[in-house]
Amino acid sequence: MAEQQHEPERQRSPSGPAAPPTGRGETGVAGLAATVHRLSAENRALRQESEARVLVELAQGVLVERLKCAPAEAARQLRRLASDARTALPELAADIVGEAASDTIACAAAEVHAAQTPAGTGRTAEEAAEPQSQGTALRLRTTEAAAILAGDDTRALARALLDRALRPLGATAAAVWSAAPDGSLTLAGEAGFGPAEAARWRYVPPGVGTLAQRAVTEGRTLWTAESGGSLPPTLGGGTSGTRAVVPARDGGQRVGVLEIHWPGPTGPGTYPALPRQLDALAQLCALSLSGHGAEPGSPADATAGCLVALLDGVLDSAALLRPLRDRDGRITDFVIEHTNARFTDPAGRPPSSLTGLPLLEAYPLFAADGGLFERIERVHDTGTPYRDQSTVLTFPGSPAPPPMVAAVGLARFGDVVLLSWRLPDGDARRADLLQHAQRVSGIGAFEENLTTGEITWTEPLSTLYGLPPGTSPVALHRLPGHAHPDDAGAVRRFLRTVLHQREESAVTFRLRRADGVVRHLRVVAEPVCDASGLLVAVRGAYQDISRLSWTEVALAATQDRLASAEEQAAERRRLARQLQRAIMPPTVQPVSRAGLRVAVRYRPAEEDQRVGGDWYDAVVLPDDRVLLTVGDIAGHGIAGATGMVVLRNALRGLAITGAGPGRLLSWLNTVACCLTEQVTATVVCGLFDPVARTLCWANAGHMPPVLVGREKAEALTPPDGVLLGAVDDAAYEETQHELRPQDILLMYTDGLIERRDGNIDQALRTLLTAAGRAVDGLEDYLDHLLSCDIADTDDDICLIAVQPT
Repeated sequence: MAEQQHEPERQRSPSGPAAPPTGRGETGVAGLAATVHRLSAENRALRQESEARVLVELAQGVLVERLKCAPAEAARQLRRLASDARTALPELAADIVGEAASDTIACAAAEVHAAQTPAGTGRTAEEAAEPQSQGTALRLRTTEAAAILAGDDTRALARALLDRALRPLGATAAAVWSAAPDGSLTLAGEAGFGPAEAARWRYVPPGVGTLAQRAVTEGRTLWTAESGGSLPPTLGGGTSGTRAVVPARDGGQRVGVLEIHWPGPTGPGTYPALPRQLDALAQLCALSLSGHGAEPGSPADATAGCLVALLDGVLDSAALLRPLRDRDGRITDFVIEHTNARFTDPAGRPPSSLTGLPLLEAYPLFAADGGLFERIERVHDTGTPYRDQSTVLTFPGSPAPPPMVAAVGLARFGDVVLLSWRLPDGDARRADLLQHAQRVSGIGAFEENLTTGEITWTEPLSTLYGLPPGTSPVALHRLPGHAHPDDAGAVRRFLRTVLHQREESAVTFRLRRADGVVRHLRVVAEPVCDASGLLVAVRGAYQDISRLSWTEVALAATQDRLASAEEQAAERRRLARQLQRAIMPPTVQPVSRAGLRVAVRYRPAEEDQRVGGDWYDAVVLPDDRVLLTVGDIAGHGIAGATGMVVLRNALRGLAITGAGPGRLLSWLNTVACCLTEQVTATVVCGLFDPVARTLCWANAGHMPPVLVGREKAEALTPPDGVLLGAVDDAAYEETQHELRPQDILLMYTDGLIERRDGNIDQALRTLLTAAGRAVDGLEDYLDHLLSCDIADTDDDICLIAVQPT
C-alpha cells in the first residue's frame, strides 16, 4: 500500500525519467486502497459510536432507577447535566456508571484520581504518566462497553482491550487464555501477536509451565522482564520487553488469564494504579470466558462429547458430576452436568429437573458421614474407580422414602466423575413405586375378609390411624366409634350402603386418633361377592385429605382478609380524592385584577386508583404581582396528594418574599429534597407584573407553556432547570415574555397531551392547532381545549389560561 501511495511522487521526480502510467490497473488499485482506508476509518468511528452509546444507555438506566422516571426523561436529564457541567456526554456517563457500580473499574479510577502530583501542579499523576487525554474512568468504561458488544467473541474482546485500554498504557499486544480444570490452556483471543503465533499457541497441554499456567496455579499477577531465552515458553516469546500475566476469576474460580506485552521496561509503578487497572480488565475477560466454553475440537470439548455419548449408551441410571470449587480451589460440591435417558430418580423427579443442580441440593442426604458424597470425592481425588453391589442410598422426600440398597459405580474421567446406579427392579421395584405413590398421595389400601375376619392393610394406613407397629387393624364395623360424633351418622350410612345394599360408596369424615390428633379422611369401598352373590369381602382405600380441608379453611380466611384489605384501599382512595378535590376544585372563579384575567380548569382522573399529584395555583401577591404555577408530583394515591399539598403550600409561602421564579424553584427543590420523603415533581412557575405587562417564569422539567396571539399558537422555549428532587443543589434560569392585550398564555400538566403511544411531539402539535382557533370568552376557550380529547390516557389535567385585558 505504501509503495502504491508514493508511486505518483516517483513519477514526478526530476532526478530520473518519469515512469509512464501503467493504465487502469494501477489507478484501480489506488482507488481501492483509498476506499479501504475510508471504510476502515468509518468502521472504527462506528465502533466508537456504538461503545459510547452503550455507555450512555447504562448511565440512563442508572438515572431511571435513581430518579424513578421514564427513560426519555432520564436521557433528557443526562444531556442537561452534561451541558451544565460542560462535560462530554460519555465522560459524564462513565462517572455515573462508576458511582453506581462500585466495581473494580471504579476502584481503579479512584486510585488513579487519588495519585496527585505535588500541590500546585494542577495535573494528576495519570495525566503526567499516561500518553492519552481521556480519563481512566472513561477509558475503562469504554473498554467495558466494547466487551459488552463483543459478547462471547473473545477475539474481538482482545482487540478491544488492546485498542481501548492497553495501548494508552504503552502495551503493544494482548492475549486472552481460557483455563481448563486439568491445567490446559486454550488461546481464546489475541491482538498484536499475529496470526502465526496464535496458530502455534492455540492449545497448551497441562504441565508445559508457561507464564499463563503459572499465573493460574499461583493465583497472582506475574511480571517478567524478557531478555532473550531466559523467558519461560509463552506466546510471542523471544522479544525484549516486559510481560504481565493476570489471572481472571469468575466467582472465585480461575477461568482464564490476561497476558500483556510492553516493548520496554514496565512495572507495577509505571502508571498510577496499574495493577488495579489490569485486575479490572481481567475481570472483563472472566465475564466473557465464563460463557465461552471450550472451543470446538479442543481436547476438553472432545472429552465431554465422548462422555455424553457414553452415558446415553449405558443401560443403568448414569450422571456426569463436575466439581464445584470455592475461592481456594477446594471442592465444595458437584454439579449434575448430564443425565442419560435411563436415569431414574427414586424421589420421582424427572431427570430434566435435576440437570444443572448441585448434587447436595438434589440429594442432601448423600452428605452424611460415610455417605456417597465422600466416595465421590475420594474417586475424584485418587482416580480409583468404586463399585459396590449393596450401597445403601437415602433419598429426600416428605415423608422420606425408606433407604434403598442399590448397585453403585463411580469412575473419574478428566475433571468429571461418572456416577451410575442400579436400583431394585421387577416386582420389588414396582412395589416400591406403589408404596412411594401411596405415601406421596396419603393413600392406604385395605381388604377385609368377612368370612374369616382377616384384615389386610398397607403400611400407610397404620400411620393414618396413628397406630403403633403390631397393632391390629380397625374393622369396618368399628369405624363409627373412631369418627367424630358429628360424622358418625354419615359413616353408618356409608357402611349400610356397602355391607347391606352391596354397592360401592364413599364418605368423608373426621377421624379421632388415640393420640388426640384429628385427621380428615375420605374412604372409598366396594363389595366383593362370590359366584352365588354372597358378600365375602370388602376392598377399598383411605386418603388423608387434611391438607385440602385446612387449605379450604385458610383460603376462606384469606378471602376475608382480602375483602378487608380492598375495603381499606377503597377508603384510602376515597380520602385521597376528598383531599384532592378540597384543594383542587374542578373550576374556580376567574382572577381579574390589575389588567389580568386568569381562568383555570382541573379535571381529575376518572379512576379512583389514579388519584394523582397535579396542582395549579393563581394568587395575587402583596406587591400586586400574580403567582401562576402548574405542577405534577410523581406518584398517585395518598402519597401523591400529600406531596402535592406540601409543595403547593410551600411555594405560596416562599412567593411572599418577593423573590423571582428561579430563586423560588431553587428553594422549592430544597423542600423536595430535604423536607419530604423522596418527592420528585415538575413545575412551571411564573410571576406576572401588571405594570410592565411582562411574565417572568422558570421551569423545572415541566411541559413548556403555549403562547397564543393573533390566532397563532407556539410553544415557548423553556429555560434550563432539572425536575424538583433530582439533585440536592439546583439552579434554575429565568426568562421573560411581554404579554400583549388579547394574548393568551396556557400552562398545563402532561395529562392534557399524554398518549399511550408515547408520541408527545405529535400531541403537542395537535394542541397548538386546537389552541390557535379563536373562541369567545376565556372560560369557553378552556372548555374547548378540554373537549378536543388530545390525550388518550386517564390522568389528571390542570390547565391555566392567562390573558391581559
